[in-house]
Order: sequence, then structure tokens, then C-alpha cells
Amino acid sequence: MTYRVCFVCTGNICRSPMAEHVFRRRVEEAGLGGAVEVDSAGTGGWHEGDGADPRTVAVLEENGYTSAHSARQFRASWFPALDLVIALDEGHVRELRALARTREEAARIRLLRSYDPAAGDALDVPDPYYGGIEGFEECLEMVEAASEGLLAAVRAEVEERTA
Repeated sequence: MTYRVCFVCTGNICRSPMAEHVFRRRVEEAGLGGAVEVDSAGTGGWHEGDGADPRTVAVLEENGYTSAHSARQFRASWFPALDLVIALDEGHVRELRALARTREEAARIRLLRSYDPAAGDALDVPDPYYGGIEGFEECLEMVEAASEGLLAAVRAEVEERTA
């Protein structure tokens, strides 16, 4: 049974595609590619069908990640098929919880940086869209730092299912 993770930000062109590509690589490196599916979406549909922001693509590629992407909007109907819905900031958590139809669906929503013990109380990944490339580089650092803890949690879930 495939374990499914969906990263969610605002427009699905900056933070969530970055998290998707970073986490997908972590999953592959961990040998879990056949057991874990990774994708992303946005709370809004303004950019549906668009590629990732060119600055996201540049930072991903500069750091050796893939970057192929097509933006899409998160749908409430996806909840039953997802094991984890990873929000990039508290605003996304609120919007996703408003879409959740049951307590079980709402319980699948987590903040990405909650998986980074060094994050402390600063759990939002700031939106880099209105700034320069430095914001995208900072976003990548936060995503990479949280991905290790997220991978450990997902690995434990996958192992529990197969035990």
C-alpha cells in the first residue's frame, strides 16, 4: 500500500514544489521510492498548469534537484487518498482544516517545519515570492532541514504498515 504525502503552499509555484522535489529525492535515497508517493498543490488555483517560479527552478537545479512541475489547486476530495498533507505555513493549515470534512482528515495536516527540531517556535516557511533569490535559498535550507525528520516519520509509518 503506497504512502502518500502532499505538500501545500499558496499558489504551488514556490515553496510546495521545492518541498516536493527535495522530499522525493530523500525518499528515493532512502530506498522508499516504491512505497512513498510525493506531490504538491496550492490552496489557490491562480497558477494552475504553470511551471514552478523560475527562481524556484534555479535554486533547485543549482542544488542538484529536479524541477519539472505543473501547478494545481488542492481539492478536499483528495484527503481520503492522502496519508499526510504538509502545509508550509499556519495560513495553509487553517485553509486546509477548513477543507477537511472529518477529524481524521484534519489530523493528517502537519506543518513541515514541525519535523525540524531546530525550528523551535518558528514553524512557518516564509513565502519568498515577493523577494529576491535569497528568500528562495532560505526556503530550500528550511525545507532540507525539515525533510530529514519528515523522512524518519514517514519511514516509521511505512514500516509499521508492512510489519
